[in-house]
Amino acid sequence: MIPPKFKQLVEQRIRGTFDDWASKGSIEETEIYRFLHNLKGTAGTIGMKAIEREADHLLGLFSDVSRRLFDYGECFDLLKGLLLELPQEGDQEQLEDSELTTSTAGSSQIGNRILVIDDDVELAAYLKAVLEERNYPVNIALSAERGLKMFYDLKPDMILLDIFLPDTNGLEVLKQIVEKSHQEHSPVIVISSEDTKTHRINAYRFGAMDFFAKPIDQELLLALIDNRFKIKQQWEQSIIVDELTGAYNRKYFNRTLRQLIMDFQRTKRVFTIAIMDLDHFKRVNDTYGHLKGDEVLRSFAEVVMELKREEDSLCRYGGEEFALLLPNTSKEQAVHVLDRIRERLSARLFEADGGPFQVTFTSGVTDIHLDNMHAEQLVEEADQALYVGKESGRNQTVIFAPQLISHNYEQMLNIVVVDDDPLIRELVVSELSQWQPNRSLEVAVKSYDNGVEFLQSDWFKEKQKYIILLDGAMPTMDGVEVLNELRVQYQERDIVIAMLTARGNQTDIIHALQHGADDYIIKPFQMTELVARVERLVHKLFK
Repeated sequence: MIPPKFKQLVEQRIRGTFDDWASKGSIEETEIYRFLHNLKGTAGTIGMKAIEREADHLLGLFSDVSRRLFDYGECFDLLKGLLLELPQEGDQEQLEDSELTTSTAGSSQIGNRILVIDDDVELAAYLKAVLEERNYPVNIALSAERGLKMFYDLKPDMILLDIFLPDTNGLEVLKQIVEKSHQEHSPVIVISSEDTKTHRINAYRFGAMDFFAKPIDQELLLALIDNRFKIKQQWEQSIIVDELTGAYNRKYFNRTLRQLIMDFQRTKRVFTIAIMDLDHFKRVNDTYGHLKGDEVLRSFAEVVMELKREEDSLCRYGGEEFALLLPNTSKEQAVHVLDRIRERLSARLFEADGGPFQVTFTSGVTDIHLDNMHAEQLVEEADQALYVGKESGRNQTVIFAPQLISHNYEQMLNIVVVDDDPLIRELVVSELSQWQPNRSLEVAVKSYDNGVEFLQSDWFKEKQKYIILLDGAMPTMDGVEVLNELRVQYQERDIVIAMLTARGNQTDIIHALQHGADDYIIKPFQMTELVARVERLVHKLFK
């Protein structure tokens, strides 16, 4: 049952348009065409069949490209059939001002947000009411310009896009948003009163998922939207879940964190982020092998997913690090959750050839407030609390506080040179030991003459940053083999790697980059060139 207010809105719109035209005296043909075009779609959608038929008949009398001017009398004679279909003004109930709003404030719900881009105010308001009754948060844009801004600001999960907009054609909007919408797996449904083969072909070729004709059948549209969101969920499930652990991946973490921040900005609902790191996990891999390490990661994820709430999100942040997002939760409440996880994990024994062993984890916690409403800052705060927990004994949870901040690891840059040529090592170490970076950093330079010695040394300190200059051709273990080990064992965000190679072969360079090198420097090189490359790597490491 369609609420009467929507029919009253259409009736008011028709009368208001005639009043407006009467005051202007003359009306451009394209304006008349657009009025009839929108009216046909809206009237048909909300069940005003007589108005729909009359608007459809009148559309044939006008062109959407002609600039011809009609005087009001001529226009009234042609369109008066619309007024004859309306009830007498005295029979109408007055609508409250609040019922006329097309506010874009939106619902506080986080997921499945729909952006409607349509200049037909009545139809947009109707769609908003219908969809929000179905628990889909809806935002409305009445022009292409506003629609594009809201698309990039709100990152909606679905877009309903009219072809005819006042400032540009909807297909032009589609061209601008299609790549981003595909990246975000946000389906675009084009809607139009002109259900022509040409419009359908263009919509599909430009990247729309569906074309839906006006007048809109409410039941059919809702079924289509429900279906597309189910497909979207299946798509996303296949690309946002870590295959090894079943936790969400970094892509999901980044997107959900942004959504939670936006929700806080609107509603001031607090959420907490916890970053959890398995203690001495490298030792597990080295002692028991990577298969046993994988078992530990899966088991840890199982424990967390058993104990977290349904609305909480567990994400594999990288390697042995996991992040837990807890909506509507203070940092003190999060600590209780983490303590239960720690207790459950400590009760698990992992069987190995050397006998059973246990695993612990350390976590850093922070919650959102008005001074840290940025994803990078929230992650950094949780990360700093985690670092303090690691440095002060592990197997604990630390809540972030400003006085915990340690600048030592943030400001320490380690440069490691791995090259079997002693002259190259001496020159590079000498040059970089005297180098002053373009930011406040303490620089330490070390060197190794082969990859095996380097990997077996105690070179890595957690939470410090590293630039590794790695020779491509070395005896026993070449540079690409060392590179592979580094990328498996350590976080990419902490280490950048540049290959030093005498090979100018493009295939060798591509091979190194594909295996995780961040840059390559061809020997022989000038020291000024080396320093410039290192400066760029510093920017990447600390961005």
